[in-house]
Amino acid sequence: MISDTLLLVDDNEDVLNTLELLLCDEFKEILTTNRPDNILSLLSSHRVDAVVLDMNFSSGINTGNEGLYWLKRIHEIKPELPVIMLTAYGNVELAVTALKNGAADFILKPWENQKMIETLRSVCQTQRKKTEKPQNSSAHKPETIIGTSSAMQKLFRMVHRVAATDANILLTGENGTGKEVIAKEIHRLSSRNHHPMVGVDMGAVSETLFESELFGHEKGAFTDAKECRIGKFEAACGSSLFLDEIGNLPLPLQSKLLAALQNREIVRIGSNKKIPIDIRLISATNKNLRNMIGEGTFREDLLYRINTIQIEIPPLRERGGDILLLADFFFNRYTAKYNRPELRLDERAKEKLLAYPWPGNVRELQHNIERAVILCEQDTVKADDLIVQNTRTSFSTNTTNLEQIERQVIETTIARNNGNLSVSAEQLGISRQTLYNKLKRYFS
Repeated sequence: MISDTLLLVDDNEDVLNTLELLLCDEFKEILTTNRPDNILSLLSSHRVDAVVLDMNFSSGINTGNEGLYWLKRIHEIKPELPVIMLTAYGNVELAVTALKNGAADFILKPWENQKMIETLRSVCQTQRKKTEKPQNSSAHKPETIIGTSSAMQKLFRMVHRVAATDANILLTGENGTGKEVIAKEIHRLSSRNHHPMVGVDMGAVSETLFESELFGHEKGAFTDAKECRIGKFEAACGSSLFLDEIGNLPLPLQSKLLAALQNREIVRIGSNKKIPIDIRLISATNKNLRNMIGEGTFREDLLYRINTIQIEIPPLRERGGDILLLADFFFNRYTAKYNRPELRLDERAKEKLLAYPWPGNVRELQHNIERAVILCEQDTVKADDLIVQNTRTSFSTNTTNLEQIERQVIETTIARNNGNLSVSAEQLGISRQTLYNKLKRYFS
């Protein structure tokens, strides 16, 4: 028996019953529905490992467009979930279209029982290989966090301990310290890592769209609600939900968030149906929430709900030799990205990196290294190529004008590529249209 849960979706009850009887000894649990509009709620309330999806649900319509639509909707919330398409019409072009749109496989009705079982076994086995953790001795070590300082070693131990639990985590620290990186690491080490972590920038969610963004809405719930849409809570079911910049959430919206966390259920806009949620909550902020409570701008009961465990991310200036480790990491990344293998980092440049307090933390270091790699005209990045103040007392975040740096980077990259905008955009990691927009902004 496969220790997975299978969801069967077909408008024909006989088909569902036949498949359920065929597969009941092969899967740990089988869910069925004859209505495709039940798919999203089933995915939000159950851990589903594979879906068998019919391609046609309306009488007399055999185009397969309905199946392709629901395939797309499934992958919007569960990108890695394997979906096997089922159809009575042996159209090769339709099969190819389904596979191009992300289907794991394609089975024709009437199916061969053994072929059906073997296909599902193969798909589930392939999916397990993708999500299995390595079983070697280094599996427990963080793979995305760099640092050997005592502060980071303490952080590593904390991350490893809390990752094995479902406790709500509050990550605090200055801007640029890598709170999202830590959140991803906690998720990676958790039992929920078979689904991608879902993130929300709470500071970027407007009050008018808050409920729709987090809780979803039904078709027709408001003027622009042209179709049913699930929110971030449902999308994160069975996974981790990362609420970044939670300290920026307006007070009126905090009560709505608190209610969802307390009740472990949400209601979409335009619906009365309560939907249970199964998430692991990770929040982050650079603000002092306890001070905000005293000022009346943050709810005390919400703080207690989100910080079962609080983890403080140390600033870069307190991490000693980690500065050079990170510098080397970014240096290698960007010399490879911009095809500059001949570059090396001068010793005096390293001294300058160590002397600077890094008020913008890891993010500022990363931007400085990338800029230096792009703009350096020699084969060595020297101290003068780094735009930092050689002082241990300055903590101003205005030491670098990011727009000025970006303009210089764009200008130098285009010149190096003899005006070829396509190549320049590729090297800069942006689209050609984005490059056009920036050129218009900076040089028009």
